[in-house]
Formats: sequence, structure tokens, C-alpha cells
Amino acid sequence: MQVKIFAPHWGSNELPPQVFIDRVLEAGFDGIEMSLPLDAAQRDDWVRRIADAGLGLIVAQWETVFHPGFEAHKRALRELLVNACEARPLLVNSHTGKDYYTQEQNEALLALADSISRDYHVPIVHEIHRSRFSGHPALLMPYLERMPQLQLTADLSHWCVACESLLEDQPDTLEKTLPRVRHIHARVGHAQGPQVADFRAPETAPELQAHLAWWDRIVALRRADGAELMTITPEFGPAPYTFSQPYTRQPVSNAWELNVAMLALLRGRYEAASSSS
Repeated sequence: MQVKIFAPHWGSNELPPQVFIDRVLEAGFDGIEMSLPLDAAQRDDWVRRIADAGLGLIVAQWETVFHPGFEAHKRALRELLVNACEARPLLVNSHTGKDYYTQEQNEALLALADSISRDYHVPIVHEIHRSRFSGHPALLMPYLERMPQLQLTADLSHWCVACESLLEDQPDTLEKTLPRVRHIHARVGHAQGPQVADFRAPETAPELQAHLAWWDRIVALRRADGAELMTITPEFGPAPYTFSQPYTRQPVSNAWELNVAMLALLRGRYEAASSSS
């Protein structure tokens, strides 16, 4: 099984497309995860540049956050997912639903995504994320039970915050969730926030080890299932995810540097595992 590692566009949005793509190539990523413009010409320009660079593409859909009402959210989700699938990415990572929608409303959104996925033959996976339908383990469990086709992006840093822990007391939750994961957001969170200041610092060793154990388990499950590909995106983000100094607002760490460092850690970890298996 190949493990491919993608660069997040989040945090580098100010860069011109080719400058960002060259940065991704220089760092050694296998592809890019990004949201795409709704303007078809701009979307296709990004897709062409990424393909010409020999990089893979994962499309991120997060913009439904701007549509809190259910009907507006549903209309936006349809438009954004169709736009994403028309780019023919490896997969679409979707921020779907809200934690305050009813189960029936969220299931309608998940069914819509499933229909679009089947129409375009593009996998759509749904991100574990605060304020979405999956924002807390107790919220997600009913959907896993009722929707066997539901596939997830594991950003478990969000559950660390929601549960104010490293999930040590929820082995059953993880046992039910991790087999549904098809994509990983490799950011290290902690019990009071979704992002440690620097995962390389010795004081964050417990958090790093917890996340690595989850990711190792997901990779092992996918390999055991005979999957040909596993995708991972290091996703350390800009302020306010990155801590900043009071008054000066200077960041205490560089998100791009952290993502490149995580790339190196994951490359060594999973390439070594692949070559020995």
C-alpha cells in the first residue's frame, strides 16, 4: 500500500498558484489538499497546474461553514461538492453538517454527498471536526451505526478538545471509528486545543505519541483491507491555530515548517513500514 502525503493550501492562500506549487514540490510532498474556486476557469487553472507538476489533488470543502441555516447549507454543499468532483480529485474531504442540526437533517446531507460521489465516481469523505455532525464522539456514533457506507477523515485533534483528553477513556469509540477512516489530517492536538505549539518539543511527547498510535492503527487497518493507497495531510494551521505572542501577535511557530517536519516524520515512519512488510 502506498502512503501519499499532501501539502495543505490552508495557511499559504496568499501565494500565487505557481509559487505555492513550486514550494510544495521543493518540500517533497506528493500532492496538494485545497478548496477550489467556484469559477470554472480559475478551478481548471489550478487543476492543470497541479497535474502538470505531477502532483495529486485532494479537494477540501469547508465553505459550508458560512451557511448556518439548513436549506442554505444543503444548497451550498451540493454546489461545492459538484464543483470539487468535476476536478476529478483523488477524493473530496468535506466539512458536512452542523452539531445543532437534527440527525435527520445531517443524514440528508450525508445522503446528498453519497449520491454526488456515486454520480462522479469520486470518493467523498467527511471530516471529524468541531461544530460539524462529527464534532464529538457521542454525536458521531449514531451515524456510524445507521450508515455503513459512511467514510471519514480523521482529524482527531478536534476530539481531544471536545473530550478534554487524549481519548484514553474511549477505546470503544476509537475501535468503531478508525476502520471508517480513509484520509488523515496529521495535526497534533491537546486536551485544551486543536494544535500544539510545536509537536517536536519534548513537552508534547504524550500528545504526539497518542496521535501517532491512532494514525498507525488506521494505516494498519487499511493495509489489512488491501487498500492500494492511504492519504495523509499534515495540517498545522496559521493563527489562531498557531499560538501567537500577546500584544505583538507574532506566531510562536511556523505552520509551514511544522507541516514539512511532519512530512519527514511520516515519510520515514510509513515508508519504512511499507518496505519491511
